[in-house]
Amino acid sequence: MMKLLRSRAGVLLASATLGLSMGTQAQDASQDWAKLAAYRDANRQVTSTPADARRIVFMGDSITEFWTPSFWSKSLLNRGISGQTTPQMLLRFRPDVIDLKPEAVVILAGTNDVAGNTGPASEDTIAGNIASMAELAQVHGITVVLCAVLPADRFYWNAELRPAEKIVALNQRLQDYARRNRLVYVDYYAPMVDERKGLKKEYSEDGVHPNEAGYKLMIELVTQGIAAATGVKP
Repeated sequence: MMKLLRSRAGVLLASATLGLSMGTQAQDASQDWAKLAAYRDANRQVTSTPADARRIVFMGDSITEFWTPSFWSKSLLNRGISGQTTPQMLLRFRPDVIDLKPEAVVILAGTNDVAGNTGPASEDTIAGNIASMAELAQVHGITVVLCAVLPADRFYWNAELRPAEKIVALNQRLQDYARRNRLVYVDYYAPMVDERKGLKKEYSEDGVHPNEAGYKLMIELVTQGIAAATGVKP
């Protein structure tokens, strides 16, 4: 009987410990607002190897994360996280970009800010966060390639919004910033926009994320942009 009681106590203790551990993990995940842990292991692998003179990091949201898998390599690193806004990217910019010591960073951000994923955000705020990322990169000797936000006239997860004009205004700010600071600006918007200021159907299935044809066009444009910024075609 005593052994049984001890056994049950051990099970109860183990269960309580497991519950505490799982609860702590869940709490840690919920508190990781910027998802700093998402690429932690991948970043360790990168920083444990000699610096690559041609290393380029792509910072972004789902449009970057879902990019054609065959595009990525040891030199081209994907650091996109679905759903993220520019303040979240700014928080993780050091571990996911600066600490990797890349030659260049490609910044494609703003769609989810316009969609209000982390609350209302003005064009000033969004452009300011992107500018802060660009300036952090430059302080650390990292070449910046700034990208236009893709067109969208609807967001399927926030259907009441009409984002088209806000995206136009945001892209104008980004283009002006790039010109003033002599940064390469990759204009995805102009060749991908339709008559409603949305994303052309041949480039997207959901009006937000590129399909294979959309990514093919983006690869052509960003490859040209990287070559213009660094002098080397990736």
